[in-house]
Amino acid sequence: MAMELSDANLQTLTEYLKKTLDPDPAIRRPAEKFLESVEGNQNYPLLLLTLLEKSQDNVIKVCASVTFKNYIKRNWRIVEDEPNKICEADRVAIKANIVHLMLSSPEQIQKQLSDAISIIGREDFPQKWPDLLTEMVNRFQSGDFHVINGVLRTAHSLFKRYRHEFKSNELWTEIKLVLDAFALPLTNLFKATIELCSTHANDASALRILFSSLILISKLFYSLNFQDLPEFFEDNMETWMNNFHTLLTLDNKLLQTDDEEEAGLLELLKSQICDNAALYAQKYDEEFQRYLPRFVTAIWNLLVTTGQEVKYDLLVSNAIQFLASVCERPHYKNLFEDQNTLTSICEKVIVPNMEFRAADEEAFEDNSEEYIRRDLEGSDIDTRRRAACDLVRGLCKFFEGPVTGIFSGYVNSMLQEYAKNPSVNWKHKDAAIYLVTSLASKAQTQKHGITQANELVNLTEFFVNHILPDLKSANVNEFPVLKADGIKYIMIFRNQVPKEHLLVSIPLLINHLQAESIVVHTYAAHALERLFTMRGPNNATLFTAAEIAPFVEILLTNLFKALTLPGSSENEYIMKAIMRSFSLLQEAIIPYIPTLITQLTQKLLAVSKNPSKPHFNHYMFEAICLSIRITCKANPAAVVNFEEALFLVFTEILQNDVQEFIPYVFQVMSLLLETHKNDIPSSYMALFPHLLQPVLWERTGNIPALVRLLQAFLERGSNTIASAAADKIVSEFILM
Repeated sequence: MAMELSDANLQTLTEYLKKTLDPDPAIRRPAEKFLESVEGNQNYPLLLLTLLEKSQDNVIKVCASVTFKNYIKRNWRIVEDEPNKICEADRVAIKANIVHLMLSSPEQIQKQLSDAISIIGREDFPQKWPDLLTEMVNRFQSGDFHVINGVLRTAHSLFKRYRHEFKSNELWTEIKLVLDAFALPLTNLFKATIELCSTHANDASALRILFSSLILISKLFYSLNFQDLPEFFEDNMETWMNNFHTLLTLDNKLLQTDDEEEAGLLELLKSQICDNAALYAQKYDEEFQRYLPRFVTAIWNLLVTTGQEVKYDLLVSNAIQFLASVCERPHYKNLFEDQNTLTSICEKVIVPNMEFRAADEEAFEDNSEEYIRRDLEGSDIDTRRRAACDLVRGLCKFFEGPVTGIFSGYVNSMLQEYAKNPSVNWKHKDAAIYLVTSLASKAQTQKHGITQANELVNLTEFFVNHILPDLKSANVNEFPVLKADGIKYIMIFRNQVPKEHLLVSIPLLINHLQAESIVVHTYAAHALERLFTMRGPNNATLFTAAEIAPFVEILLTNLFKALTLPGSSENEYIMKAIMRSFSLLQEAIIPYIPTLITQLTQKLLAVSKNPSKPHFNHYMFEAICLSIRITCKANPAAVVNFEEALFLVFTEILQNDVQEFIPYVFQVMSLLLETHKNDIPSSYMALFPHLLQPVLWERTGNIPALVRLLQAFLERGSNTIASAAADKIVSEFILM
């Protein structure tokens, strides 16, 4: 069905788009439903493009551009054996107009259309959209940087997939095609833009636009050189590398920002150039060899002169990563051999960037979830600390002896500073612990912690002398950062520290579940969970239920109390520790089950109102299942108590159609039902007709749990079901 490109239709579309922005769901939802219902019609995307070009209302323009991009995202791909969601005429019209439209739109809209082009490009470029490149390259001649940056932004989103695509003939063919059309114009644009920078050296607003272009050009350089060194770039290495080097050493007062947090254009450009240089040093070291010493010097100077502000973090971490990638290549070993160079790198680059800064302290206190994610889950890729660790590891490849020597000295002097005045100098101890962990962690796995260690210090002695005292102090809320460091040390070196010392730390960790700091009680829960999973001889758990028995009551009490601490009501680490404790302790938890199941049910009821933490929910249901299994194994009759506790909540979840929880509910019900030996209690039979509703079977996530539940019904109660069905047939027969 086609919608005409008429004023009336444009007017209707405008009204519905307006309504989709309404905060009131009663107005917003029907409008969204209407747009969904017409998006299959011919001309619908062209109406959106007309609106974002011609509408007088800026809000509608932006709204139309976002709606258009999402429409393309959902519908452009053609899936085999499925109907084509966009008719051919619309596809042709979109491709004919979109580049021009994108380039003539204001920035906010340009960004949305640029994304749409790259989504279409992923599917259609180059075979079904051969003239896209020519159209883009021709715009470089326009001299209008609003247009040029639009082209560069689009090219960047089109080509950045070259950084992670697997090698294939199709990929090589496409990259070759892009290089033939794009490499020379890009290089000419690069040179021209740099010349314009010196022409406009005193015009701040012109420089801002030109530097935005240089950043995009440098990102494109990275994408186009990632898979292999193209002949064109090898022939023009002089032009690119000399200009990159000049830009790295450039400092223009007009481009400096006052902002402490947000990186400015100068920092972003230099960060990308460090990445480009690291790419060449790692992948094309022979061709790059003669340029490398200059880059090492420039990047070294950059590191020594850049401040500690957050806005420089990406730049500093990319610069350090460059040094890290260079120092472990045999070719460049000689650049680092001198003891003075090593000392200077350790002193001026590594140690300052391992310091715990005010910004880290702020994150620790006010943004703990993010802090934990960065610190525990390794999403701290761009932090200075992480880069400094990588550099330490890189240097250890050829210079382990001297580097270890230099750092041993640092660790001792930092610990002495701390001892002089702990309340003022606690950050020195934090840095010492960080150095020990980063140098010692040669091979680390999530599952086993450190598996190979460099003995910068004796790890057990360090644990006894410097870690245990912090965890033994009576006040769990004092020096929270050092407590977190100590707990993390146990997690990391759990395979190096003898078992008897770990056993001593278990009651201390249980104690720290009470700490006010979210980071500290989360780390305590995580450490307990990791210790309880450790394996000893014969693959049995390293700690036996008997060894943990003396602490059972306080362990369970503190874990559940921790869930009531501010900020941790749905803390997945605590819930995982609860589940793991049940699993390790087995029948030792039976006396506590009535209290535990009440607490778990209350938690289930609370989170079912608005499930938002999938991992937390998963571990919660695991804990419920474990408590049923453990109890009913010892006493099958206890199943009735669980049914009493759980069925009210389950009914509410099913009635309110809480989609995230329904598969879990079916699983728990199967487990309960399988515990019954004979007939099915009537409470289950009341539920049986609901299980056959088609809507439940439409969601694929429900099916495995539903099948298991139906199986349990049929095994336990085929007679009950058959007689209920017979009664139904008889009653319908009587009514006829």
